[in-house]
Amino acid sequence: MIVLKTKEEIEFIRESAKLLSRTLAEVGKHIRPGVTTRFLDSIGEQFIRDNGGIPLCKGYEGFPSAFCTSVNDVVVHGIPNDDFLKEGDNVTLDCVIDLNGYVSDSAYTFVVGCVNESVQRLLKVTKEALFIGLDQCKAGNRVGDISQVIQMHCEKNGYSVVRELCGHGVGFKMHESPNVPNFGVRGTGPLLKEGMVIAVEPMVCMGSKNIKISDADGWTCRTKDGKPAAHFEHTVAITENGPDILTTFDFIENENNETL
Repeated sequence: MIVLKTKEEIEFIRESAKLLSRTLAEVGKHIRPGVTTRFLDSIGEQFIRDNGGIPLCKGYEGFPSAFCTSVNDVVVHGIPNDDFLKEGDNVTLDCVIDLNGYVSDSAYTFVVGCVNESVQRLLKVTKEALFIGLDQCKAGNRVGDISQVIQMHCEKNGYSVVRELCGHGVGFKMHESPNVPNFGVRGTGPLLKEGMVIAVEPMVCMGSKNIKISDADGWTCRTKDGKPAAHFEHTVAITENGPDILTTFDFIENENNETL
């Protein structure tokens, strides 16, 4: 069942989203060659808790960490570890937080030092796809309108979108209805209504769309061909005035000079 949020509830979700956006920026300041994703995770978890939030990924169906940290060919759900980041890597930080009972979700793919042009282009197109999808988050549209424009933008640029994973409703819980795929057909899927809050999150592969899940941990999702992937995500409310993007990348990009 899709649960609509009141204007007051959306403002509480916005506060959660602001903390989450600040958290991603805080962790992003420490991304450089020679640091570990476990170190990044510890900084982020401490920042969330120090500001009154709860990192919802930690303990979710046994997931061990506050952040999903996905490096290079890991699409999503990477578990923080003691491997050192290297010059030229890309790493996605994906986090969900609860602040006073209100939940937000966001992800950003960072570069580690200097990356090659092909990876820069992948990240640029994935981020563009996110905002193109967000433009469709209007009352009266359907979920398929979001899905189609994301798919078309990625595929026309030579990339593929993951089929098995998708965006979703959010606000009171980590995962709510409806699902928001990154592929689809315009005019199909649930109707977007004022008061809906969803997470839109293109997960885009440089090569094949096919993925594989680690047998060792049951979480880490990699591209099957070993080519890089990227992932950007915002929490957005459907309002009478159009999409209201509750999370922001401004803290990240102002703090870290990240531009794509």
